Amino acid sequence: MDLWSCFPPALFHVPQLELESVSGGPPRLTVRILVDPKRERDESILTRLLAHAGRLCRELNEATEDGPRGSGGSPVLSSPRVPFTQAESERADWDAAVRGALAEIGEGRMSKVVLARTLDVVTAEPLDPIEVVRRLWKDSDGSHVFFFEPEPGRALVGAAPETVTTVSQGHFRATAVAGTVARGETPEEQDRLAKQLLESEKEGVEQRIALDDMVARLGPLAEEVRSQPEPHVLTLALLQHLETEIHARLTVGTSALTVLEALHPTPAVCGLPRDTALEFIGEQEPFDRGWYAGPVGWFDLDGNGEFVPALRCAVVHDDRWRLFAGAGIVRGSDPGLEWEETSIKFEPMLRALAASGAR
Repeated sequence: MDLWSCFPPALFHVPQLELESVSGGPPRLTVRILVDPKRERDESILTRLLAHAGRLCRELNEATEDGPRGSGGSPVLSSPRVPFTQAESERADWDAAVRGALAEIGEGRMSKVVLARTLDVVTAEPLDPIEVVRRLWKDSDGSHVFFFEPEPGRALVGAAPETVTTVSQGHFRATAVAGTVARGETPEEQDRLAKQLLESEKEGVEQRIALDDMVARLGPLAEEVRSQPEPHVLTLALLQHLETEIHARLTVGTSALTVLEALHPTPAVCGLPRDTALEFIGEQEPFDRGWYAGPVGWFDLDGNGEFVPALRCAVVHDDRWRLFAGAGIVRGSDPGLEWEETSIKFEPMLRALAASGAR
């Protein structure tokens, strides 16, 4: 089964509607319809738009009012239990790939490569992808949650911890993220793991490689590039990462897509040098990455946009979910520890599947 058969190399949609939160105000709904200016008058177009917007508002109100609600007013989520089976990448193959990467790094052909592995979950009956993304959104505070469904029953769902390109009126922002530990069960454990992450030489090198390459690639496109002098710990619902913010003032006329073309794939999802790492990944990974680690987001005709890498994600075809997780391999990496890191990165999606009924 080709899980990526309906995902072309690139896919863009003009959305019929956009619902966005507005700081300090009510949500904003933007509605679009196709019109024929030669056959329709402005008054009839406006009437159709208002009628369409009214129907959508009623549907949204009904959706939020349906179902039992908790003491805080939020819906109580419940899902039927659905049996499942799962199978993950072979540990021996993973260890061999990591050792191969370390040999290439030791001989100076690469400084970093990001290797990924998969976990397949097959349910006895299909789960609702919308329910899965709702659960993921609910439990992924601080992450960028995305959902694409090019065909019914075929979807990409995930929650990325970083942005690769954010452009607004000529100002650029992104985050260089690398290095991973669990969040911990208590505040004390969280602090201990965060300190361990900050003090790790190996994790610091991995994160610095991603940062330096992004800053260098931004140089020809910007009049000014700034980054934080030291990384800080990004704490998410289940994981913690090293993160450094990057800001730039782009040259006039430079769009989000132009910047994205220069930056993707970053060392955070590929490696360095880029071409050598891509070649190594193609030789070592026994599966098709498809849209995994690719950019997902939005852009407009004014050059603005925001894209995140498709990480902590799964692609679904009816009853089969394939989860992806990667780890950056640098000098000093240990195959066993990198395997554990990818296991941690599966957790957000596994929990969303479990909350959606996979038992």
